[in-house]
Amino acid sequence: MKDTNNFAVPQKIMNGLWLFFKQYPSIIAIIILMILISSLTDLFFTVNNLMNILRQVSMTALLGVGLSFVMLGGEIDISVGSAVGLMNVLWVKFMMDLPMHPLPAAVICFLIAAVIGATNGFLVAKVKVPALIVTFAMQSILRGIIFVITDSYPMYKVPEVIFPLARGYILGIIPIPVCIMIAVFIIAIFVSVKTKFGRFVYAVGGNKEAAHISGIKVANIKICVFIIGQCMAVLAALLLTSRIGAGLPNSGTGWEFEAIIACIMGGISLSGGKGRLLGALSGAIFVGIMVNGMTLFGINSYYQQIVKGLILVLALVIDVLVTQKSSAAV
Repeated sequence: MKDTNNFAVPQKIMNGLWLFFKQYPSIIAIIILMILISSLTDLFFTVNNLMNILRQVSMTALLGVGLSFVMLGGEIDISVGSAVGLMNVLWVKFMMDLPMHPLPAAVICFLIAAVIGATNGFLVAKVKVPALIVTFAMQSILRGIIFVITDSYPMYKVPEVIFPLARGYILGIIPIPVCIMIAVFIIAIFVSVKTKFGRFVYAVGGNKEAAHISGIKVANIKICVFIIGQCMAVLAALLLTSRIGAGLPNSGTGWEFEAIIACIMGGISLSGGKGRLLGALSGAIFVGIMVNGMTLFGINSYYQQIVKGLILVLALVIDVLVTQKSSAAV
């Protein structure tokens, strides 16, 4: 009996590990990637490099939080990258030209983002236009507004008071963006797991007809998740602005694809109603390490785009196969 019990404990541990890695497949990819990069260069495991990764990951992860809610609700939003760019230049313009204090200027950016998200959600939920079409059009609109505002020129002379937001540290060790990222994830995970709204998001993404019959206001939930997605883009934009100290016309370009890769790699399904918020964080860390590794190896940014595209396709294929397997099992 003693021998049986001794074997039972390791078996439970193995089963627990298997379940964990099954829920968060990007963890395995992160471990493999870190071993590979560190074996090829000594520059990876340095304090400065790791801090740089964490700062970059924080912005992608924040976008991932917003997109996770959208995807869990059964939709997609590819306009968040352009939203980051717009809020980057708007925040700078409010502070430079009006001029406004950074805090009320940021609040206005959040309000504008809420309107953009509500517009996307309304067109998707009420007018029944596919989310991909709506957000693709919004992506183009927002990017056009950016170029109109900036006339395609960077905007500098940003108040130095905003610099600590992305460049400062807590206790002299932990970057402030990382602390913000962790706090946002804790709140988001609580909302998704412990609140009625979170359960409704999963229900709508899993089966919107059944959710409607159950009395859930499907349209309102969809509008809310699009608003969350855009507000997370504002938070990412504030960190970006603080980090680069400027408003750049091309800021945020391609960020939506990195966030989508992070979500899918983290187990958030495009079919809706499946996945966990923590997965988006692990997926963002994977993307950050991958980009950092390619930069350390001197890989051209154009080739990096190709690699990101291939990773996205691979992640989509895996997501489809997993969804089909789950459907077949049912």
